[in-house]
Amino acid sequence: MAASSELNLLRVLALLVTGLGWAGTWSATLAAQTSSAGIPADAQTISVALTGDTIITRSLSVEPAPAFQKLIILLRAQDAAFTNLEISLHDYEPYPLVESGGLHTRAAPAIAKELVWAGFKLASFANNHTTDWGTLGMRLTLRHARDAGLVTAGAGESLREARAAQFLETTKGRVALVATASTFTTEARAGNSLGDIPARPGLSALRVNTTNVLSPTAWSALVGVAGELGQRVTAAERMSWLGQSFARGDRTEVLTTPHPGDLAEIAASVRSGRGLSDLLIVSIHAHEAGSTLDVPAQFLTTFARAMIDAGADAVVGHGPHVLRGIEIYQGKPIFYSLGDFVLENDMMERLPLDDYESVGADPAKGVAGLVDVRWNHDKRGAPATRKNWESVVAIPRWHNRVLTAIELHPITLGFGQPRTRRGRPALADDVLGRQIVDDLKRLSAPFGTQIEYRDGVGRVMLDAAARK
Repeated sequence: MAASSELNLLRVLALLVTGLGWAGTWSATLAAQTSSAGIPADAQTISVALTGDTIITRSLSVEPAPAFQKLIILLRAQDAAFTNLEISLHDYEPYPLVESGGLHTRAAPAIAKELVWAGFKLASFANNHTTDWGTLGMRLTLRHARDAGLVTAGAGESLREARAAQFLETTKGRVALVATASTFTTEARAGNSLGDIPARPGLSALRVNTTNVLSPTAWSALVGVAGELGQRVTAAERMSWLGQSFARGDRTEVLTTPHPGDLAEIAASVRSGRGLSDLLIVSIHAHEAGSTLDVPAQFLTTFARAMIDAGADAVVGHGPHVLRGIEIYQGKPIFYSLGDFVLENDMMERLPLDDYESVGADPAKGVAGLVDVRWNHDKRGAPATRKNWESVVAIPRWHNRVLTAIELHPITLGFGQPRTRRGRPALADDVLGRQIVDDLKRLSAPFGTQIEYRDGVGRVMLDAAARK
Protein backbone atom coordinates (compact mmCIF):
# COMPACT_ATOMS: atom_id res chain seq x y z
CA MET A 1 0.00 0.00 0.00
CA ALA A 2 1.37 3.42 -0.88
CA ALA A 3 2.31 5.58 2.10
CA SER A 4 -0.30 8.24 1.22
CA SER A 5 -3.06 5.66 0.83
CA GLU A 6 -2.12 4.01 4.12
CA LEU A 7 -2.17 7.37 5.89
CA ASN A 8 -5.59 8.23 4.47
CA LEU A 9 -6.96 4.87 5.62
CA LEU A 10 -5.60 5.40 9.12
CA ARG A 11 -7.16 8.85 9.29
CA VAL A 12 -10.52 7.43 8.25
CA LEU A 13 -10.26 4.74 10.93
CA ALA A 14 -9.29 7.34 13.53
CA LEU A 15 -12.27 9.47 12.51
CA LEU A 16 -14.63 6.52 12.74
CA VAL A 17 -13.56 5.58 16.25
CA THR A 18 -13.79 9.13 17.58
CA GLY A 19 -16.81 10.49 15.71
CA LEU A 20 -20.49 10.20 16.51
CA GLY A 21 -19.90 8.13 19.64
CA TRP A 22 -18.67 5.09 17.68
CA ALA A 23 -15.52 4.63 19.79
CA GLY A 24 -17.01 2.21 22.30
CA THR A 25 -18.86 0.19 19.62
CA TRP A 26 -15.80 -0.05 17.36
CA SER A 27 -13.46 -1.01 20.19
CA ALA A 28 -15.90 -3.59 21.52
CA THR A 29 -16.37 -5.11 18.06
CA LEU A 30 -12.62 -5.37 17.48
CA ALA A 31 -11.93 -6.90 20.89
CA ALA A 32 -14.92 -9.24 20.71
CA GLN A 33 -13.38 -11.59 18.17
CA THR A 34 -10.74 -13.75 19.92
CA SER A 35 -7.88 -13.19 22.32
CA SER A 36 -4.33 -14.04 21.25
CA ALA A 37 -4.56 -17.09 23.53
CA GLY A 38 -7.42 -18.45 21.41
CA ILE A 39 -10.09 -17.98 24.11
CA PRO A 40 -13.35 -16.51 22.76
CA ALA A 41 -13.82 -13.01 24.16
CA ASP A 42 -17.00 -12.35 26.12
CA ALA A 43 -18.14 -10.18 29.01
CA GLN A 44 -15.51 -11.80 31.26
CA THR A 45 -12.53 -11.07 28.96
CA ILE A 46 -10.77 -7.76 29.58
CA SER A 47 -7.74 -6.25 27.84
CA VAL A 48 -5.85 -3.24 29.20
CA ALA A 49 -3.11 -1.25 27.47
CA LEU A 50 -0.45 -0.30 30.02
CA THR A 51 2.08 2.49 29.44
CA GLY A 52 4.74 4.27 31.49
CA ASP A 53 5.38 7.95 32.15
CA THR A 54 3.52 10.64 30.22
CA ILE A 55 5.04 14.12 30.37
CA ILE A 56 2.90 15.72 27.72
CA THR A 57 2.75 19.39 26.78
CA ARG A 58 1.41 19.34 23.21
CA SER A 59 -1.61 18.07 21.29
CA LEU A 60 -1.54 14.47 20.14
CA SER A 61 -4.49 14.63 17.77
CA VAL A 62 -2.63 16.66 15.13
CA GLU A 63 0.07 14.03 14.56
CA PRO A 64 -0.33 12.50 11.06
CA ALA A 65 2.42 9.84 11.07
CA PRO A 66 1.06 6.36 10.15
CA ALA A 67 3.05 4.63 12.91
CA PHE A 68 1.49 7.00 15.45
CA GLN A 69 -2.02 6.54 14.08
CA LYS A 70 -1.63 2.75 14.26
CA LEU A 71 -0.62 3.08 17.91
CA ILE A 72 -3.70 5.16 18.69
CA ILE A 73 -5.94 2.58 17.04
CA LEU A 74 -4.25 -0.11 19.15
CA LEU A 75 -4.88 1.82 22.38
CA ARG A 76 -8.52 2.47 21.55
CA ALA A 77 -9.13 -1.16 20.69
CA GLN A 78 -8.58 -2.22 24.32
CA ASP A 79 -11.19 -2.13 27.07
CA ALA A 80 -9.04 0.37 28.98
CA ALA A 81 -5.70 2.13 28.67
CA PHE A 82 -3.49 3.37 31.51
CA THR A 83 -0.68 5.91 31.84
CA ASN A 84 1.16 7.78 34.59
CA LEU A 85 0.31 11.47 34.36
CA GLU A 86 3.56 13.14 35.32
CA ILE A 87 2.54 16.72 34.72
CA SER A 88 0.26 19.31 36.31
CA LEU A 89 -2.69 20.72 34.38
CA HIS A 90 -3.58 24.36 35.02
CA ASP A 91 -3.54 27.91 33.65
CA TYR A 92 -0.85 29.16 36.06
CA GLU A 93 -3.32 29.88 38.86
CA PRO A 94 -1.06 28.23 41.50
CA TYR A 95 2.46 29.27 42.40
CA PRO A 96 5.38 26.82 42.13
CA LEU A 97 6.79 25.28 45.27
CA VAL A 98 10.47 25.73 46.05
CA GLU A 99 11.08 21.98 45.83
CA SER A 100 9.81 20.29 42.67
CA GLY A 101 10.21 16.82 41.24
CA GLY A 102 12.90 18.09 38.86
CA LEU A 103 11.55 20.89 36.71
CA HIS A 104 8.11 22.28 37.49
CA THR A 105 6.13 20.36 34.85
CA ARG A 106 2.90 21.90 33.56
CA ALA A 107 0.56 21.69 30.57
CA ALA A 108 -2.69 23.33 29.53
CA PRO A 109 -5.86 21.74 30.97
CA ALA A 110 -7.02 20.78 27.45
CA ILE A 111 -4.19 18.24 27.30
CA ALA A 112 -6.32 15.91 29.43
CA LYS A 113 -8.80 15.69 26.57
CA GLU A 114 -5.95 14.78 24.22
CA LEU A 115 -5.18 11.76 26.38
CA VAL A 116 -8.82 10.72 26.32
CA TRP A 117 -8.81 11.21 22.54
CA ALA A 118 -5.87 8.79 22.39
CA GLY A 119 -7.87 6.15 24.25
CA PHE A 120 -6.72 6.58 27.85
CA LYS A 121 -9.25 6.06 30.62
CA LEU A 122 -7.01 5.34 33.64
CA ALA A 123 -4.24 7.56 35.03
CA SER A 124 -2.02 7.65 38.09
CA PHE A 125 -1.19 11.03 39.62
CA ALA A 126 1.14 9.76 42.33
CA ASN A 127 4.68 10.72 41.36
CA ASN A 128 7.47 13.17 42.13
CA HIS A 129 5.66 15.95 40.22
CA THR A 130 2.30 15.70 42.02
CA THR A 131 2.82 18.89 44.04
CA ASP A 132 5.20 20.87 41.81
CA TRP A 133 2.56 23.62 41.97
CA GLY A 134 1.36 22.99 45.50
CA THR A 135 -1.97 21.72 46.71
CA LEU A 136 -3.89 23.98 44.33
CA GLY A 137 -1.94 22.62 41.38
CA MET A 138 -2.74 19.08 42.48
CA ARG A 139 -6.43 19.87 42.89
CA LEU A 140 -6.67 21.57 39.49
CA THR A 141 -4.92 18.65 37.81
CA LEU A 142 -7.30 16.12 39.34
CA ARG A 143 -10.29 18.27 38.41
CA HIS A 144 -9.25 18.80 34.79
CA ALA A 145 -8.28 15.15 34.34
CA ARG A 146 -11.53 13.86 35.78
CA ASP A 147 -13.65 16.40 33.90
CA ALA A 148 -12.06 15.12 30.70
CA GLY A 149 -13.05 11.57 31.57
CA LEU A 150 -9.90 10.12 33.13
CA VAL A 151 -10.26 7.91 36.21
CA THR A 152 -7.36 9.18 38.32
CA ALA A 153 -5.86 7.55 41.43
CA GLY A 154 -3.00 8.17 43.84
CA ALA A 155 -3.67 11.69 45.11
CA GLY A 156 -6.42 13.36 47.11
CA GLU A 157 -7.52 15.53 49.99
CA SER A 158 -6.25 13.02 52.57
CA LEU A 159 -4.09 9.94 52.73
CA ARG A 160 -7.20 7.78 52.92
CA GLU A 161 -8.51 9.30 49.70
CA ALA A 162 -5.13 9.09 47.98
CA ARG A 163 -4.77 5.42 48.92
CA ALA A 164 -8.27 4.46 47.77
CA ALA A 165 -9.02 2.48 44.63
CA GLN A 166 -10.71 4.39 41.83
CA PHE A 167 -13.04 2.60 39.40
CA LEU A 168 -13.64 2.55 35.67
CA GLU A 169 -16.84 1.06 34.28
CA THR A 170 -16.37 -0.77 30.97
CA THR A 171 -18.59 -2.99 28.85
CA LYS A 172 -16.42 -5.93 29.95
CA GLY A 173 -16.43 -5.25 33.69
CA ARG A 174 -15.28 -2.88 36.39
CA VAL A 175 -11.56 -2.04 36.49
CA ALA A 176 -9.98 -0.67 39.69
CA LEU A 177 -6.76 1.37 40.00
CA VAL A 178 -4.66 1.82 43.14
CA ALA A 179 -1.67 4.15 42.76
CA THR A 180 1.32 5.05 44.93
CA ALA A 181 4.84 6.49 44.66
CA SER A 182 8.10 5.75 46.41
CA THR A 183 9.73 8.79 44.77
CA PHE A 184 8.19 12.03 46.02
CA THR A 185 9.00 15.38 47.58
CA THR A 186 8.51 15.57 51.34
CA GLU A 187 5.60 18.01 51.26
CA ALA A 188 3.75 15.85 48.73
CA ARG A 189 3.00 13.06 51.21
CA ALA A 190 -0.68 13.04 52.15
CA GLY A 191 -1.78 12.58 55.76
CA ASN A 192 -4.91 11.67 57.67
CA SER A 193 -6.64 13.60 60.45
CA LEU A 194 -7.54 12.78 64.04
CA GLY A 195 -10.56 15.02 63.62
CA ASP A 196 -9.27 18.12 65.38
CA ILE A 197 -7.23 19.54 62.46
CA PRO A 198 -7.65 19.11 58.68
CA ALA A 199 -6.06 16.22 56.84
CA ARG A 200 -3.06 16.96 54.62
CA PRO A 201 -3.73 16.73 50.85
CA GLY A 202 -1.16 14.97 48.71
CA LEU A 203 -0.17 11.62 47.26
CA SER A 204 -0.20 8.04 48.45
CA ALA A 205 3.40 7.57 49.55
CA LEU A 206 5.33 4.35 49.90
CA ARG A 207 8.24 5.19 52.15
CA VAL A 208 11.40 3.10 51.86
CA ASN A 209 13.72 2.02 54.65
CA THR A 210 17.33 2.02 53.44
CA THR A 211 20.34 0.51 55.18
CA ASN A 212 23.87 0.98 53.84
CA VAL A 213 25.69 -2.24 54.69
CA LEU A 214 29.48 -1.77 54.75
CA SER A 215 32.32 -4.24 54.56
CA PRO A 216 34.55 -4.42 57.66
CA THR A 217 37.12 -2.14 56.03
CA ALA A 218 34.54 0.42 54.94
CA TRP A 219 32.83 0.26 58.34
CA SER A 220 36.08 1.01 60.16
CA ALA A 221 36.75 3.95 57.86
CA LEU A 222 33.25 5.37 58.42
CA VAL A 223 33.51 5.03 62.21
CA GLY A 224 36.87 6.78 62.12
CA VAL A 225 35.63 9.71 60.04
CA ALA A 226 32.44 10.01 62.11
CA GLY A 227 34.49 10.08 65.32
CA GLU A 228 36.78 12.81 64.01
CA LEU A 229 33.71 14.94 63.17
CA GLY A 230 32.24 14.50 66.64
CA GLN A 231 29.70 11.74 65.92
CA ARG A 232 29.33 9.46 68.93
CA VAL A 233 29.20 5.81 67.84
CA THR A 234 27.28 3.87 70.49
CA ALA A 235 26.93 0.50 68.74
CA ALA A 236 29.50 -1.82 67.25
CA GLU A 237 27.29 -2.97 64.37
CA ARG A 238 24.91 -0.10 63.46
CA MET A 239 24.83 3.69 63.40
CA SER A 240 22.75 6.57 62.05
CA TRP A 241 24.59 9.55 60.61
CA LEU A 242 23.86 12.34 58.14
CA GLY A 243 20.28 11.14 57.85
CA GLN A 244 21.24 7.63 56.79
CA SER A 245 21.47 4.21 58.43
CA PHE A 246 24.66 2.17 58.31
CA ALA A 247 25.38 -1.41 59.35
CA ARG A 248 28.47 -3.56 59.48
CA GLY A 249 28.38 -6.61 57.19
CA ASP A 250 30.47 -8.99 55.16
CA ARG A 251 30.30 -6.87 52.00
CA THR A 252 29.14 -3.44 50.90
CA GLU A 253 25.57 -3.27 49.60
CA VAL A 254 22.41 -1.21 49.90
CA LEU A 255 19.36 -2.95 51.40
CA THR A 256 15.90 -1.47 50.90
CA THR A 257 12.56 -2.53 52.36
CA PRO A 258 9.11 -0.95 52.07
CA HIS A 259 7.81 0.89 55.11
CA PRO A 260 5.66 -1.77 56.84
CA GLY A 261 2.84 0.64 57.75
CA ASP A 262 2.59 2.02 54.21
CA LEU A 263 2.74 -1.48 52.75
CA ALA A 264 -0.09 -2.65 55.00
CA GLU A 265 -2.30 0.34 54.16
CA ILE A 266 -1.84 -0.01 50.40
CA ALA A 267 -2.47 -3.75 50.62
CA ALA A 268 -5.72 -2.99 52.48
CA SER A 269 -6.79 -0.69 49.64
CA VAL A 270 -6.04 -3.48 47.18
CA ARG A 271 -8.11 -6.01 49.12
CA SER A 272 -11.02 -3.62 49.33
CA GLY A 273 -10.76 -2.61 45.68
CA ARG A 274 -10.59 -6.21 44.54
CA GLY A 275 -13.87 -6.97 46.23
CA LEU A 276 -15.52 -4.13 44.31
CA SER A 277 -14.09 -4.79 40.85
CA ASP A 278 -13.57 -7.40 38.13
CA LEU A 279 -9.92 -6.44 37.66
CA LEU A 280 -7.49 -4.43 39.81
CA ILE A 281 -4.24 -2.77 38.75
CA VAL A 282 -1.62 -1.29 41.10
CA SER A 283 0.58 1.55 39.86
CA ILE A 284 3.95 2.38 41.48
CA HIS A 285 6.21 5.33 40.58
CA ALA A 286 9.75 4.39 41.63
CA HIS A 287 12.98 6.04 40.49
CA GLU A 288 15.00 3.98 42.97
CA ALA A 289 17.20 1.35 41.33
CA GLY A 290 19.16 -1.76 42.10
CA SER A 291 22.62 -2.43 40.71
CA THR A 292 21.80 -0.42 37.57
CA LEU A 293 18.97 1.94 36.62
CA ASP A 294 17.13 -0.76 34.67
CA VAL A 295 17.16 -3.19 37.61
CA PRO A 296 14.43 -2.70 40.26
CA ALA A 297 15.46 -1.94 43.82
CA GLN A 298 14.95 -4.69 46.39
CA PHE A 299 11.97 -2.98 48.06
CA LEU A 300 10.15 -2.72 44.73
CA THR A 301 10.16 -6.48 44.22
CA THR A 302 8.93 -6.98 47.79
CA PHE A 303 6.19 -4.39 47.31
CA ALA A 304 4.98 -5.71 43.96
CA ARG A 305 4.74 -9.30 45.16
CA ALA A 306 2.89 -8.16 48.29
CA MET A 307 0.33 -6.37 46.11
CA ILE A 308 -0.26 -9.54 44.10
CA ASP A 309 -0.63 -11.47 47.37
CA ALA A 310 -3.21 -8.88 48.48
CA GLY A 311 -5.28 -9.45 45.34
CA ALA A 312 -3.92 -7.24 42.56
CA ASP A 313 -4.26 -8.63 39.04
CA ALA A 314 -1.25 -6.66 37.76
CA VAL A 315 1.40 -4.23 39.00
CA VAL A 316 2.69 -1.59 36.60
CA GLY A 317 5.80 0.42 37.42
CA HIS A 318 7.26 3.62 35.97
CA GLY A 319 9.62 6.37 37.07
CA PRO A 320 13.19 5.62 35.93
CA HIS A 321 12.36 6.56 32.31
CA VAL A 322 13.77 3.23 31.09
CA LEU A 323 12.38 -0.26 30.71
CA ARG A 324 12.78 -2.79 33.50
CA GLY A 325 12.03 -6.50 33.49
CA ILE A 326 8.74 -8.35 33.68
CA GLU A 327 7.94 -10.97 36.31
CA ILE A 328 5.04 -13.40 36.36
CA TYR A 329 4.32 -13.96 40.05
CA GLN A 330 1.52 -16.28 41.17
CA GLY A 331 0.23 -16.13 37.60
CA LYS A 332 0.00 -12.31 37.69
CA PRO A 333 2.19 -9.84 35.75
CA ILE A 334 4.57 -7.34 37.35
CA PHE A 335 5.95 -4.73 34.96
CA TYR A 336 8.77 -3.19 36.96
CA SER A 337 8.95 -0.20 34.61
CA LEU A 338 7.37 0.55 31.25
CA GLY A 339 9.66 3.50 30.61
CA ASP A 340 8.22 6.52 28.83
CA PHE A 341 5.12 6.92 26.71
CA VAL A 342 5.30 10.68 26.07
CA LEU A 343 8.43 12.69 26.93
CA GLU A 344 7.99 16.41 26.21
CA ASN A 345 9.51 17.96 29.31
CA ASP A 346 11.71 20.16 27.10
CA MET A 347 8.69 21.86 25.52
CA MET A 348 7.08 23.66 28.45
CA GLU A 349 6.06 27.25 27.78
CA ARG A 350 7.04 28.78 31.13
CA LEU A 351 9.23 27.76 34.03
CA PRO A 352 9.77 29.48 37.39
CA LEU A 353 12.96 31.32 38.29
CA ASP A 354 13.94 28.46 40.62
CA ASP A 355 14.40 26.16 37.61
CA TYR A 356 16.70 28.62 35.86
CA GLU A 357 18.77 28.99 39.00
CA SER A 358 18.97 25.23 39.55
CA VAL A 359 20.81 24.70 36.25
CA GLY A 360 22.60 28.04 36.06
CA ALA A 361 20.64 29.29 33.04
CA ASP A 362 19.99 32.91 32.05
CA PRO A 363 16.24 33.70 32.41
CA ALA A 364 16.57 36.21 29.58
CA LYS A 365 17.12 33.30 27.17
CA GLY A 366 13.83 31.67 28.09
CA VAL A 367 12.91 28.01 28.32
CA ALA A 368 14.88 27.08 25.19
CA GLY A 369 18.02 28.51 26.76
CA LEU A 370 17.39 26.65 30.00
CA VAL A 371 17.02 23.37 28.11
CA ASP A 372 20.24 24.04 26.19
CA VAL A 373 22.12 24.52 29.46
CA ARG A 374 20.46 21.59 31.20
CA TRP A 375 21.35 19.07 28.49
CA ASN A 376 24.46 20.82 27.10
CA HIS A 377 22.75 21.15 23.71
CA ASP A 378 21.51 17.52 23.76
CA LYS A 379 24.96 16.08 24.51
CA ARG A 380 24.05 14.65 27.93
CA GLY A 381 21.10 13.49 29.99
CA ALA A 382 17.85 12.28 28.46
CA PRO A 383 18.38 13.59 24.90
CA ALA A 384 21.67 11.67 24.71
CA THR A 385 20.30 8.44 26.26
CA ARG A 386 18.63 6.11 23.77
CA LYS A 387 16.92 4.00 26.47
CA ASN A 388 14.78 6.99 27.50
CA TRP A 389 13.13 7.02 24.07
CA GLU A 390 12.37 3.33 23.57
CA SER A 391 9.68 1.34 25.35
CA VAL A 392 6.69 -0.94 24.92
CA VAL A 393 2.95 -0.74 25.33
CA ALA A 394 2.05 -3.84 27.32
CA ILE A 395 -1.37 -5.39 26.69
CA PRO A 396 -2.31 -8.14 29.15
CA ARG A 397 -5.59 -9.98 28.69
CA TRP A 398 -7.60 -11.78 31.34
CA HIS A 399 -10.48 -14.24 31.08
CA ASN A 400 -12.50 -14.54 34.27
CA ARG A 401 -9.59 -12.84 36.05
CA VAL A 402 -7.10 -15.43 34.76
CA LEU A 403 -4.18 -14.03 32.76
CA THR A 404 -4.30 -15.49 29.23
CA ALA A 405 -1.86 -13.39 27.19
CA ILE A 406 0.59 -10.47 27.30
CA GLU A 407 1.52 -8.61 24.14
CA LEU A 408 4.42 -6.15 24.10
CA HIS A 409 4.19 -3.56 21.33
CA PRO A 410 7.54 -1.76 20.94
CA ILE A 411 7.41 2.02 20.56
CA THR A 412 9.89 4.77 19.77
CA LEU A 413 9.72 8.36 20.98
CA GLY A 414 12.14 9.65 18.35
CA PHE A 415 15.64 9.40 19.81
CA GLY A 416 17.98 11.84 18.08
CA GLN A 417 15.19 13.93 16.58
CA PRO A 418 15.04 17.72 17.03
CA ARG A 419 13.39 18.98 20.20
CA THR A 420 10.14 19.86 18.41
CA ARG A 421 9.79 16.36 16.91
CA ARG A 422 10.86 13.99 19.63
CA GLY A 423 8.85 12.80 22.60
CA ARG A 424 5.70 11.60 20.86
CA PRO A 425 5.25 7.80 20.62
CA ALA A 426 4.93 5.67 17.50
CA LEU A 427 5.10 1.95 16.83
CA ALA A 428 8.69 0.94 16.14
CA ASP A 429 9.72 -0.67 12.85
CA ASP A 430 10.74 -4.32 12.80
CA VAL A 431 14.47 -3.77 13.29
CA LEU A 432 14.11 -1.40 16.24
CA GLY A 433 11.15 -3.36 17.60
CA ARG A 434 13.18 -6.53 17.77
CA GLN A 435 16.01 -4.67 19.53
CA ILE A 436 13.62 -3.22 22.14
CA VAL A 437 12.02 -6.59 22.84
CA ASP A 438 15.44 -8.25 23.03
CA ASP A 439 16.46 -5.70 25.66
CA LEU A 440 13.30 -6.43 27.62
CA LYS A 441 13.89 -10.16 27.24
CA ARG A 442 17.35 -9.74 28.80
CA LEU A 443 15.98 -7.66 31.69
CA SER A 444 13.19 -10.18 32.33
CA ALA A 445 15.38 -13.28 32.27
CA PRO A 446 16.44 -12.99 35.95
CA PHE A 447 12.75 -13.34 36.87
CA GLY A 448 12.42 -16.50 34.80
CA THR A 449 10.25 -14.74 32.23
CA GLN A 450 10.56 -15.83 28.60
CA ILE A 451 9.60 -13.51 25.75
CA GLU A 452 9.46 -14.19 22.03
CA TYR A 453 9.30 -11.70 19.18
CA ARG A 454 6.92 -12.50 16.34
CA ASP A 455 5.24 -10.36 13.68
CA GLY A 456 6.48 -7.12 15.23
CA VAL A 457 5.16 -7.92 18.72
CA GLY A 458 6.75 -9.39 21.83
CA ARG A 459 4.80 -12.10 23.62
CA VAL A 460 5.36 -13.34 27.15
CA MET A 461 5.43 -17.12 27.27
CA LEU A 462 2.95 -17.74 30.05
CA ASP A 463 3.22 -21.52 29.85
CA ALA A 464 6.94 -21.24 30.63
CA ALA A 465 6.20 -18.87 33.53
CA ALA A 466 3.70 -21.36 34.95
CA ARG A 467 6.35 -24.07 34.95
CA LYS A 468 8.82 -22.04 37.07
